[in-house]
Amino acid sequence: MKRRKGMKTKNRGAPKWMVTYSDMVTLILVFFVLLFSMSQIDQERFEAVSESFQNRMIFDFFPSAVPMDNPTDHSVHDKEDELSDEFKKPLDNELDDKGNTTETEADSLNSLVEEVESFLDENNLNGVITANRSEEGVVLVLQESILFETGEAYILESAESFLDKIGVFLEDVPNNVRVEGHTDSRPIKSYRYPSNWELSGARASSVIRYLVNQFQIDDSRFISVGYGETKPVAPNDSEGNWRENRRVEIVILEMSKGAE
Repeated sequence: MKRRKGMKTKNRGAPKWMVTYSDMVTLILVFFVLLFSMSQIDQERFEAVSESFQNRMIFDFFPSAVPMDNPTDHSVHDKEDELSDEFKKPLDNELDDKGNTTETEADSLNSLVEEVESFLDENNLNGVITANRSEEGVVLVLQESILFETGEAYILESAESFLDKIGVFLEDVPNNVRVEGHTDSRPIKSYRYPSNWELSGARASSVIRYLVNQFQIDDSRFISVGYGETKPVAPNDSEGNWRENRRVEIVILEMSKGAE
């Protein structure tokens, strides 16, 4: 009796081409994993490099920041005394320079104040012109009644003698001058001066124009400002206070300030 041949079992695994395909996909995956890993920033190294730009010691005492694993661990140099001397000395010099400058400005301002006060005494102007010291220089305050009619910006003839004395003084000093016009809070409305802004500005300009025309003073030394009623020296609640607020201030600037 013939023996029956067994049926051959067929290999039902994946096709051979799948092995090659799988290898290719795996290699591509590894390639992208490598790219991703190389694109990651080492936070510790990033912080160290960032700090190195803010701390000049790393440039002074290390040839390169790249070979260092953690530059922040070495930010403090072994020779602390030398470092402290290096960084303290420039600061001390800067403070000295500022101190000298401040002292020089103070001396110049004190000299200007003494000069103005002496001038007012010699010309008997203390009862007419008030001199005050400010951070910018010396402020000469002239009340409206000395210079102008109420609501006008034309200089009175009686005021010319006072301005002449101020002009003589300004000819002898090189300081820049800011002339400020001030009014009280009561509104004004006229054809020439629609508001206190125009009136205060016109009064400051009139004083400058007179000084420039009558004396050998360079007009580039002056600046005109009209403040209107915005900078009162007294509450605007009475006739006497209104009178104080209506004024022209001639600010003789300290040399370092200039005419801004």
